Amino acid sequence: MDPARKKILTITDRLAPRAARMLREITSYAELPLKETRTSETLSAFLAARGFRVRRGVAGMGTAFRAEFAFGKGRPAVAFLCEMDALPGLGHACGHNIVGVASACAAAALAEFGKDFFRAGKVIALGTPAEETGYGKARMVEKGAFRGIDAAMMVHPSSRRHVAKGYLALAKLHFTFHGRAAHAAAYPEHGINALDGVLLLFNGVSALRQQLPDTVRVHGIVTEGGRAPNIIPERAK
Repeated sequence: MDPARKKILTITDRLAPRAARMLREITSYAELPLKETRTSETLSAFLAARGFRVRRGVAGMGTAFRAEFAFGKGRPAVAFLCEMDALPGLGHACGHNIVGVASACAAAALAEFGKDFFRAGKVIALGTPAEETGYGKARMVEKGAFRGIDAAMMVHPSSRRHVAKGYLALAKLHFTFHGRAAHAAAYPEHGINALDGVLLLFNGVSALRQQLPDTVRVHGIVTEGGRAPNIIPERAK
């Protein structure tokens, strides 16, 4: 085995027990978007203890962080993205607990490895909150948190092991339907049911799905559907 491979395997084996403990801790936190306080503290403290210079509250988000480990001066700068948030009621169903720990440990391992093998460049770990809302990374890009980074990467839980280069985007759309309220039993003919508009929207999207590419997902919820069953809804969302 060549010295570089042997070195990195030795480092990652040594980090494995700490990674397992962090994973259990963060899994138990299951913090929601922009509320990943303990998760952010756990990951950034782990990196700070390994010589990273950590800046908290990046891009105006309290749980975002940027941790840097430099080898002298110059480029390249390689970043590992630490996702952190969970889903309400489901916990870490998207595996961001694994993503965050794996990225932090990969950054720490590369930093230690680089002490003997690199003369220039940086290893960066970015704590990226609110992944479930599509908000965190976009705001960090807008506020310059990715400035000076030459490559960014992360792992994601999967049923198979593979390397992929891809781009994902998310857009939120809010629809409000307006009708006319009426008593549903006494004078239903006087009403215009706004909830029917919501139902037609969902049925239309469902019919459209067979023409959508495999990479496209469309999901929605009803946030307002009326106040009482005996009143025809005048507004629905």
